[in-house]
Amino acid sequence: MTATQTEHFTVRRSPADARTLPLQLPLPPAGHFINGSFVPGSSGESIEVVDPTTEAIITSVQAGTADDVDVAVAAAVAAQKTWGATTPKERADVLNLIANIIEENREAFEAIESANTGKPQAVSEDDVSSTIDTFRFMAGASRTLTSMAGGDYATDHTSVILREPVGVVGVITPWNYPLLMAAWKIAPILAAGNSIVIKPSEQTPLSTLKLAEVLAGRIPDGILNVVTGRGRTVGQRLSEHPDIALIALTGSVVSGQAVAETAARSVKRVHLELGGKAPVLVFPDADLRAAAVGVRNAGFWNAGQDCGAACRVLVHESVAEEFTEHLVREVSTLVIGAPDAGDDVEIGPMISRPHFERVKESLEEAKAAGLTMAVGGSVLQGTGYFIEPTVITNVPSGAPIATHEIFGPVVTVETFASTEEAVRRANESPYGLSASVWTRDSSRSLRIPKQLEFGTVWVNAHLVLACEVPWGGFKGSGYGRDLSLYALDDYSRTKHVMINHGA
Repeated sequence: MTATQTEHFTVRRSPADARTLPLQLPLPPAGHFINGSFVPGSSGESIEVVDPTTEAIITSVQAGTADDVDVAVAAAVAAQKTWGATTPKERADVLNLIANIIEENREAFEAIESANTGKPQAVSEDDVSSTIDTFRFMAGASRTLTSMAGGDYATDHTSVILREPVGVVGVITPWNYPLLMAAWKIAPILAAGNSIVIKPSEQTPLSTLKLAEVLAGRIPDGILNVVTGRGRTVGQRLSEHPDIALIALTGSVVSGQAVAETAARSVKRVHLELGGKAPVLVFPDADLRAAAVGVRNAGFWNAGQDCGAACRVLVHESVAEEFTEHLVREVSTLVIGAPDAGDDVEIGPMISRPHFERVKESLEEAKAAGLTMAVGGSVLQGTGYFIEPTVITNVPSGAPIATHEIFGPVVTVETFASTEEAVRRANESPYGLSASVWTRDSSRSLRIPKQLEFGTVWVNAHLVLACEVPWGGFKGSGYGRDLSLYALDDYSRTKHVMINHGA
């Protein structure tokens, strides 16, 4: 496909005057949320929150300090003593209440999420629905936990295994799914009987603050605290605080390394969900059209700003040309635009100017390396941080565009000659979060996933999630599991009590 054929990509703009948007949004208070109410920060400094679609300033939030974190942690410590002593049913009732409150405020959350991130309506709606389901699942899951059976494992001594909260958990969430990633952490952490101090991304804090606003006075004070600010200040203090038992982060590899290094000094537990570069292995017997549709949906959902995005295709050389034709045709139909520019908008902007520039630089490097822009490959002019949906072909093994996480609407296509080569090259990635295999061969569909070093491997699907199954990675993608009963394991501790009854 020639460069001129990509000119059909345009940005569908909002019909409304973007300058009125902040006045229309149901914005939350801008303070920190500590011990059940909003309080001003100690620094007096603020951080501007920008709409990436219009580049307009929506509002500003507090630039938190170490002192602000200390106040929030003290509130969480005090609240956890009572909260941790509640029964699973009592905690489940609170989680179900949270789900109901979010449902009652669905439209507000969707509007805030789209304004703050540029997400199309369909993505924001899915985020809110998934957030509600996460709380409802964890409410039920918290009442079904099991441990090994009590019994006499030593003569005249009866052993009982207790499952306890870890205490106060510090949480750092990313900008790509602000509300949903907060729910993935908050729900199991509260379900296990812990209290929380959470730092949302300084770029996208609004939906987390809105959650705190609608929950104020309706859940126990102090079990959920929100401190806004930058990672180097608020995140650093959370990671090092002596009264925080566990630090949980969803974010970049660099952020995860910094958190783990700091947390190691106090030997606190760490839960990391980091980056990904998901390979998509397309074998010659696959339904190529279905695989192309799968990559269209899973590679460009949330504008590719997803750590599990189907962004690196490895297709057998015998069907590469046919598959690429299907993929280019599918990607060419994607609709780019503002969140309120129509229900059919599928691609929004990059989250910020710096991230926009990083993705742009990656595309320029790929062009300079002589790689083929089969579709897209350029930024879109005008207001907002928009980049064309892009498919890059003629990608050699080890190319930077195929090994580094771009985190944008960019999919690369490589070819392989044998099954062994496909598996080897997929596993060469420093990441190990997710992958997919596309084949009609039942033997291959069972055999290949076992050989792939990724926490989730889909077969003839990609980016399909459910609360009942775990999400998390290997290698550079971190450790710990979100969703499922495994998350509750991560946020609790076991205690062995042995009673001597023979004396």
